[in-house]
Amino acid sequence: MKILLIMDPGISVPPKFYGGHERLVYLFAEEYTRMGHEVTLLAGPDSYCSGRTVTFGINSLQRPKTQKWRETFFAWKYLLKNHRAFDVVHNFGRLVYLLPVLNAKVAKIMTYGRRVSARNIRYINRLPSKNMVFTACSNYCVSTGNVAGRWETVYNTINFNDYQLVQEVPGDAPLMFLGRLDKIKGVHLAIQAAKASGQQLIIAGNVSHTADNYQYYKTEIEPHIDGERVKYVGELNDTDKNTYLGKAKALLFPIQWDEPFGMVMIEAMACGTPVIAFNRGSVPEVITDNVNGFIVNDVQEMTAAISKISGIDRNKCRASAYDRFNLPLIAKNYLNLVNEPKT
Repeated sequence: MKILLIMDPGISVPPKFYGGHERLVYLFAEEYTRMGHEVTLLAGPDSYCSGRTVTFGINSLQRPKTQKWRETFFAWKYLLKNHRAFDVVHNFGRLVYLLPVLNAKVAKIMTYGRRVSARNIRYINRLPSKNMVFTACSNYCVSTGNVAGRWETVYNTINFNDYQLVQEVPGDAPLMFLGRLDKIKGVHLAIQAAKASGQQLIIAGNVSHTADNYQYYKTEIEPHIDGERVKYVGELNDTDKNTYLGKAKALLFPIQWDEPFGMVMIEAMACGTPVIAFNRGSVPEVITDNVNGFIVNDVQEMTAAISKISGIDRNKCRASAYDRFNLPLIAKNYLNLVNEPKT
């Protein structure tokens, strides 16, 4: 098949640091190519894959609306001119990109990795369309948009080959928090749980520069960083991520919002590192209690779970995640949604 993958500009594909969907798009571009399909990637500057790459827009998450509309017009022009050359258009970018080809024969997959605007879904499904399927990365995420059209859950994935299983860690191995240092991610609660359990905590991730989250970092995180019991190691690339996750006894995931998926959970599991997470959003779909982690409701339960973490078999932790979230499986799940190539 000939497959067009689309991602918003803003962060290159693949990303150097933060960029969950951008990382996914790159993985699928490579896996579709490995499966024997012909891939074209439409994404922001500096993007690349083993197939053909067409770049557009600018890489800035703060770019103005006028720039986003210029990018939309580029996507429309490209699709109008080239859609007949593809069997599948797999869009991880803005829904509006697909407007010119909604009623075209080409198979279309619209994938969401965050809460969906039900209003946009109702609107788009009032228009003439065919061969369109909406997907989201968890049953929870699907539930936010499943108001019209065909919807399917297809979980997120990682390349498990990029993560090394660490079968045993010492008793004094640290706990880990990895993610954006925003209040909704609950870093302050990870600090509380680590201190209550007498464990070292390593914090990794990017400091947000929005006013509220920067203030949160300065007042609720930074004062606790002493370089010993609580260490901050900055934003990690993929190699460092594998190293730090592998040497941790557990990943703490005390989210304060309904996480659509949380790829860091399966990144940790791929290293054999179990996850202790608050029971919100997709967490019950990703964690199998007592197999690859623990699902808890508050800091007190998280602290108690830390004391039980040595009972998790790290080999089974990785295996349980691999069986459900490995890249070849998820790529096949996507392509199974679409019809055979049109003749």
